[in-house]
Amino acid sequence: MSSMWVAAVSCWAFVVVFLVDGWTRHGYSSVRQPVSALALGRRGWLQTVNFLVCGAAITTGALVAGADLGNGLLAVVVGVFGVALVASGAFRMDPMRGYPPGTPDTTPEDTSWHHRLHDHAGAVVFTAVPVSAVVATIALPELAWKGYSGVTAFLTGAGLLVFGQAWEDDSPRAGLVQKATIAVGWLWVGLLFVRAA
Repeated sequence: MSSMWVAAVSCWAFVVVFLVDGWTRHGYSSVRQPVSALALGRRGWLQTVNFLVCGAAITTGALVAGADLGNGLLAVVVGVFGVALVASGAFRMDPMRGYPPGTPDTTPEDTSWHHRLHDHAGAVVFTAVPVSAVVATIALPELAWKGYSGVTAFLTGAGLLVFGQAWEDDSPRAGLVQKATIAVGWLWVGLLFVRAA
């Protein structure tokens, strides 16, 4: 299996893993809490590995594919997305908002250095996807891909903004907004690798 197919499958497996893990995790609310919270607790290693494997596969795929993804700039932005996913796994968020069970149902005033690094990495992840899609809209020759990439750019860009506000407001649906944004973006990235393969 080529590195591009590995990257594609890793994108889709990432979504399946966090959905199944979230649905079966005691005390975790898939609707309220973000994917990153799954890296906490006794089973947290599973989401950490999910971040690391998916990010490494995407980064490797982008490096190997290069211009085969559509052009060099697109490969670079997708590669940055992969590196940021690895960083999201390397630096965990802090326990908060009731997870893991027993954690106060609030947001701490002070956060750890690894939580802050996780936040920065997450900002890169969720910015790189719509930016990649915008670049693809310009760079890819196929009309269908231009349209699909444009829709993806709009949906993931809007998802980034809505999730950011929902997180700040501690919305009970913040996790659902984030997961929907991830599903749209990771599906597109995976199909981009399939196109290159």
